[in-house]
Amino acid sequence: MPDRGKDVRKSGGFSAYRKHDWMTLGIAFAAIVLFVGTAGTVMPTIMRAWRGLAEGPDVILANALLLNIALILLGWHRYKALNGQLDAHKQSEQEARRLAELDDLTGCLNRRSFSEKLAGMLGERKGGESAVAVIAIDLDNFKQVNDLNGHAAGDSVLTEIARRVLTQLPDQAVLARLGGDEFVCALPYAAHAADRVELLATRMIEQVAKPVPHDGNSIDITVSLGLASSLNLDDQPTDNPAHDLMHKADIAMYHAKKQGKNRFYWFEAPMENELRFRNELEAGIRRGIEKGEFVPYYEQQIDLDSGELVGFEMLARWNSPEMGLVGPDIFIPIAEEIGVIAEMSEHLIEQAFADASEWDSALTLSVNISPVQMRDPWFAQKILKLLVKHRFPAHRLEIEITETCLHENIGMVRSMITSLRNQGVKVSLDDFGTGYASLSQLKSLPFDRLKIDRSFISELRGEEQNTKLVEAIVSMSDGLKMPITAEGIEDEDILAALKKWGQMKGQGYHYGRPEPADKVLERLQTKGRLATVSEGDIAEVVGEADNDTARKKDGGSRAV
Repeated sequence: MPDRGKDVRKSGGFSAYRKHDWMTLGIAFAAIVLFVGTAGTVMPTIMRAWRGLAEGPDVILANALLLNIALILLGWHRYKALNGQLDAHKQSEQEARRLAELDDLTGCLNRRSFSEKLAGMLGERKGGESAVAVIAIDLDNFKQVNDLNGHAAGDSVLTEIARRVLTQLPDQAVLARLGGDEFVCALPYAAHAADRVELLATRMIEQVAKPVPHDGNSIDITVSLGLASSLNLDDQPTDNPAHDLMHKADIAMYHAKKQGKNRFYWFEAPMENELRFRNELEAGIRRGIEKGEFVPYYEQQIDLDSGELVGFEMLARWNSPEMGLVGPDIFIPIAEEIGVIAEMSEHLIEQAFADASEWDSALTLSVNISPVQMRDPWFAQKILKLLVKHRFPAHRLEIEITETCLHENIGMVRSMITSLRNQGVKVSLDDFGTGYASLSQLKSLPFDRLKIDRSFISELRGEEQNTKLVEAIVSMSDGLKMPITAEGIEDEDILAALKKWGQMKGQGYHYGRPEPADKVLERLQTKGRLATVSEGDIAEVVGEADNDTARKKDGGSRAV
């Protein structure tokens, strides 16, 4: 728009501009009136003068007539310019209104305009015969698409997904992008035909699951859908039905993700309580990390041949002020999803290093690592930094990773394992047999140990022992020269079955439940397995004497 238009808007908009130009047009109109009056006198005289029948017109009147004509032309020009400015302003307003209603990437509606459309659809319902369905759409693992392929690929995926969803929607439906990878659509349907909505949701999932081409590559993506019907609002009328219906669809969508993703669910009332509890858990986990409520517990690891204690596995527990002692199966998945697992794990590892420094130096410490942490390229360096900070011997630490990690980024996993092992840290493959690790991966990755999942060990109990799978794993580990730890030893029957396969470590409730650090110290005190520090080490740490002086002392050791 011309600069003058901008100035006009600053001083009161087009009303001021129009006032100025209407004044010009008023002058032109007055000139027309004057022209009519002057022309009635001057024009006949001019015509007679051209014919040679009279003298020329009065010069003043003739000039006045020419001036009137000029003013008329000026007024007409300004009138056309004004109309052009008004048309441009209207087009600009329409474009601004259109952009305000749409998402600039996908061309879908945005949140505000969708809410208005949905409110209108809900207002047009005809009693209980018709209903409106809202479908919340969220892409699964979309962050990985951006991380692995770049944001340009992410934008391409979002645009293509929006197009595919639009092709499935009926004419009366509307689709919006709420932000990020979240979409939502609304459509009217007959109250007795909810199966039509379910069929639409199924088609959406199928269409989205097709690979998205980008720069010669194929990107695989899935979606989780949450469905909510306006019929859910009939029992509980609200002041903002559109907002409440979108909220219910969101709840159903989160439930679909919790159930495994790439599926849909209708909203049900109990889901709301689950989501509320989930939100409370998230807030509690964040507060718990800040307040140090997450603490390490330790499970004994035993040499099955000798029955001697050889180490401990560190397991996380949450001392929640509201819920008491909470197990990791509750809070670890949530901590991974909300992105705080690394902070929590590092805090626990630091505490475990401090605790284990008081144990006999022959005892090892095993630590479980989340697959989320293995995506961090600096993970190995962080572990080594903690070892140096706490002066904890690297050979006493064993990092346990799950088979899931092997399928995400095998190159990064190999690099991390190699880096850790080069510093003396041992690395074991946890829960072996549950994640489909291939034999080639076991040969190519330098693992120090395999841990057989407890689900296989439990099959060894009873008269009809299903031993073939465990026996196969043991045979494979022998061929790879990789020692084994058996998890989940519950009783003497399982222990006896494992002993016949040779030397291995074991752990389970047969040897005792996981214990906090103070209980572990009591156990080790009883067994005489607390740390011993030589006088030379004391001199080195404290700096009170040189090596020669330290060697002159009694050379004994003391318990710490």
